Amino acid sequence: MSSTYQGSCLCGQIRFEVTGFHQPTAHCHCSMCRKFHGAPFAALTQVDNLTWLSGKHLLKDYVAPNGTTRTFCEHCGSSVGFRRKGDDLTQIELSLALFDSDIEVEVDAHIYTDYQSNWYLISDDLPQFKEGRE
Repeated sequence: MSSTYQGSCLCGQIRFEVTGFHQPTAHCHCSMCRKFHGAPFAALTQVDNLTWLSGKHLLKDYVAPNGTTRTFCEHCGSSVGFRRKGDDLTQIELSLALFDSDIEVEVDAHIYTDYQSNWYLISDDLPQFKEGRE
């Protein structure tokens, strides 16, 4: 039997469903993730069998100077996800904060800690990587 997990943006117009999550999943402290999420880090994960249930037409992209893409809701501004340079929408890493119930994913590291904010202290025992996973 397969579990499904649903998520949505703040206004609820973008809704999606997935059947699972990939490891590894990390907290990213790079400045672009911090600014895009308005938080000390971003928690993003790759998913299995992503289906857009509604609002796909509201997805908008910001392509950063390094070629990575941040996707957000045109209506409420919710940070939906991240894509590496050249990836299409089927390869999006979704924001963990968008899921509407408990999910089966475990964050296992902090990445890009050389760029972390000076006002947030990492206080857990997860491994820390100065750049991506080394």
